[in-house]
Amino acid sequence: MTPLRDTRVMTGLRRFTRAETWVHRSVNWLMGICVLTGGCLYFPPLAEIVGRRRTVVTLHEYSGIAVPVPVLLGLVSRAFRRDLGRLGRFFPHDWRWLRTALRRGRREPSLAGKFNAGQKLYAAFATGALLIMAGTGVLMWFPKLAPLIWRTGATFVHDWLALAFGAVIAGHVWFATKDPEARRGLRTGYVPRWWAREEHPLWQPEPPREPPAERP
Repeated sequence: MTPLRDTRVMTGLRRFTRAETWVHRSVNWLMGICVLTGGCLYFPPLAEIVGRRRTVVTLHEYSGIAVPVPVLLGLVSRAFRRDLGRLGRFFPHDWRWLRTALRRGRREPSLAGKFNAGQKLYAAFATGALLIMAGTGVLMWFPKLAPLIWRTGATFVHDWLALAFGAVIAGHVWFATKDPEARRGLRTGYVPRWWAREEHPLWQPEPPREPPAERP
């Protein structure tokens, strides 16, 4: 263990395992490719600058199909499965967090567990949107799978949902730029204890595992 990593272990809290940070980073890269290539396909000025439309289409198709792969591989991790369970459940304090955000236009950190209600909503929207876009994308990729009216509807849904998803991703990134400790936690897996107390006071971190005892 490097000295810097050892310092984080001693002074910080373990928020994410290596498997979780790998999943997040891999999905980010694949989604980034999808957004960039989709922008080039959707906006003619970008398409003219980039050129090589066939290559851009291929990158868009395969990166889109590959997005779920890191998530499926991450299911091997118990910590990742546990966090998926947290993201998929709303508790009374989450509803209060949402009411506060809607009425006062601000977040209420005192009502946040490991993930606040906004992060849970983003995860739910992203999951649903990716599934729909994958399904409509397959219909567009293999036109012989469905009649013309289905393909036309799939194109309409895919394009407009992509625009909505792009706006939501932009909002997600904007919030992330305002919280450097959260970004650091996604990169390193560790967050300061003061940050956890202030931003996620209802989070109860799992106690660190004891190293196996050495045999005499």
